Order: sequence, then structure tokens, then C-alpha cells
Amino acid sequence: MAMRFQSSPPSPVAGKGAVKFTPEEIKNLAEQFEGQPPRDILQWAADNFSPRLAISSAFGPEGLVIIDIALRKVTPRIPVFTIDTGFMFQETNDLIAKVEAEYGLIVERLHPELTPAQQAERHGPELFRRHPDQCCYYRKVLPLQNKLVELDGMVTGLRRSQGESRKGAKILQMQETPAGYRYVKINPLAAWSKEEVWWYLVSRQLPYNALHDQGYASIGCTPDCCTRPTQNGEDERAGRWAGTDKKECGLHTFAANI
Repeated sequence: MAMRFQSSPPSPVAGKGAVKFTPEEIKNLAEQFEGQPPRDILQWAADNFSPRLAISSAFGPEGLVIIDIALRKVTPRIPVFTIDTGFMFQETNDLIAKVEAEYGLIVERLHPELTPAQQAERHGPELFRRHPDQCCYYRKVLPLQNKLVELDGMVTGLRRSQGESRKGAKILQMQETPAGYRYVKINPLAAWSKEEVWWYLVSRQLPYNALHDQGYASIGCTPDCCTRPTQNGEDERAGRWAGTDKKECGLHTFAANI
């Protein structure tokens, strides 16, 4: 039987947003969810935040696991969105089409204000090489911030074992954007290992990005300075912004934990 988690009656939250839990309640619930199946966590999120709930996915292995669990085992149905930077690999677009056909859904694509060509005209060519943080901000962070005002809960595929910058991830995190908007980030696979994720995908014969078979452990944008194959012994995200100190695009770091 699926476990249902409840807190004491939710208290009003100061600031913008319609989140009905306090930061302390979310911290307590996060502790209760440790060791519980992702399906239970997703069902709790659907019960408490729908219809102001969505899955944010870049269609990596973790996102595919979450989509499969959510769309097969959770009600009501949780919508899915992705951030289309304009620099997606064709293999990623092909995978999204397969997922849409498999689950009978339409993935919402969030787009930056400027096309790649317009960005090059306004900010100079290859901003992703010269100022990768600025490029990620324009093409990823701003579209997400615009989307968040529609949501009280956002589901992600974040895992603690993905790298040093993610090892502190909680199953639930109350976050606040620089504009003061509060929402709950839900990370159902925070405690999973890479092996558990791939066992789930392979054992159920789910589609995955063909680039993984070419040595790409983490897949972002097409420029080779943003995504390259990883080598034996490297961290999962070593192929992202290789040769720089940059480890995150900003999607998981622009908002503050509260």
C-alpha cells in the first residue's frame, strides 16, 4: 500500500506564491520521505500541488524514470516541460518525440527571448564560449523563472551522487527566486544511484538518448564546450563545460533554499 504523508494543517507562507506549506514543514516532510518510493513522493506532490505542479526534464535518464513513474502510476496526470535552448542535440529532439508518442502527452517547450542568431547579434558570437554563465542565464534560467510563477511545485531528476555540487540535495526543498517567488522543488530520485536509474530504464525497455551509447554521461547543449563525452573514471558531469570551473547551468542554483 502506498504511504501517504501528512503534516499538521499548513500555515500561510509570507511572500509571493501560493505554496501552502511553511519551510519548516517542508524540511520535516523531506526527512519523512527519505527511503520512500518515488511513486509515493510524486503522488504526495500531485495531491498537494496539482494543477500547479509540473515535471521539469532535460530528458536525461533520471527524467525518463520520473516521467514513467508519474504518467503510469500517479493521478492526476502531471504535465512535463523542457527548456529548449535552441542548441538541443537532434538526438534529444528525437527522444522527446518518442516519449510524447509513448505516453500520449505534449511536452511544453520553454524558449528564450532571443533565438541563437538574435543572441549572437546582440551579445556577440559564441557567447557560450566567452561567457557561459551569461549564456545559460539567458537561455535556461530566465525561461524557467518565467514558468515558475505558474507553479507551486516543480519535479526534477536531481540526484546527490551526480557530483559534488548536488550531494546536498533534499527530496523536498522550499526555494525562493530572486524576485521573491516561493515554490517547492521535488527531487524523488535524490537518493538513487546511477546504477539504480539505469536498471529501471533497461529492465523496462524504456527509450533513452542515443548519445549515452556514444559516451555522453550528461547531455546539455550542442557546442562542444558545453557537452562532450566523458572519459573512464570521470565524474558524471565532467563532460559539461569541460576545462572550466563551471559545474551547473544555474537551473538548480539561482533560487535560494529557505
